[in-house]
Amino acid sequence: MWRDMNKLQAMEVFVQVVDAGGFTRAADNMQLPKATVSTLIQALELALEVKLLHRTTRQVSVTADGAAYYERCLRILSDVRDAEEALSRNRANPSGRLRVDCSTAMANYVVIPALADFFRRYPDITLELGCSDRPADLIEEGIDCAIRGGELADSSLIARRVGLLQFTAAAAPAYLEQHGRPTHPRDLSAHHCVNYFTSKSGKNAEWEFTRGEERVKVATLSSLAVNDSTTYMSAGMAGLGIILMASYSVDPLVAAGRVERVLPGWTSTPLPVHVVYPQNRHLSAKVRVFVEWVADLFLQYPALQLQTPIRLTEPERV
Repeated sequence: MWRDMNKLQAMEVFVQVVDAGGFTRAADNMQLPKATVSTLIQALELALEVKLLHRTTRQVSVTADGAAYYERCLRILSDVRDAEEALSRNRANPSGRLRVDCSTAMANYVVIPALADFFRRYPDITLELGCSDRPADLIEEGIDCAIRGGELADSSLIARRVGLLQFTAAAAPAYLEQHGRPTHPRDLSAHHCVNYFTSKSGKNAEWEFTRGEERVKVATLSSLAVNDSTTYMSAGMAGLGIILMASYSVDPLVAAGRVERVLPGWTSTPLPVHVVYPQNRHLSAKVRVFVEWVADLFLQYPALQLQTPIRLTEPERV
């Protein structure tokens, strides 16, 4: 008969395999040898005398018994963690590996400069910060939470809105000296602009401006499109064209003389910023304190605050 600790470990491994859809990805997420993951699942099936997973050379899928057992495992593991945190110092001093995903620009301009404060508060947390504009799959990739801009369509996530992304048109001084300065969004059709395309759809982001009741959509002339926010800003600073940047990243570049704002008085449609995490995962102390820290951090950036102050909502399903 298994010891309870071994069975709990096997249950956690089983949940990871189901979430990740395979043994290799689950092993990578848990930083365990694949052989260990396979052995634990086999031992669990032997102890339960039931087949939990269908295995083929290409994929792993859960059986009907496995699906029912998976739901029970989630509740049991959540209860165990709650009990541990209630009886230990983890609630006040969370520890362990925390995997977070956010865009490169958000990491460079907002998160990284403030991380020393986070580590002073929570020295026992080891942070793995994935930086990419590619929308990561939190469950498949074993990511605890992510900071995301834009509307959310993934119903498997819990989201807490922490602010808004507001956008500003900007260009390098050298570009403006050579090509002149637009005074109205329609003038952009005669300018070189750098486009941004999403990795998911491959489509260029629309340029839309508002001023009072006036709203203008612009078809931009572009010789260059990129799909990385840091590269996008570098193209603008190199004088390759006008760019539409998140306001929080414009301010330090304007102060350094790298770019200048154009089209003053015009704003682009703002996008919400959320911290998201999977709804079928226990919200551990380390995730909870990171979410709260990010919410407080965003309040320190006027460019990320809501134009009309409102009370930040509690986490909601999306």
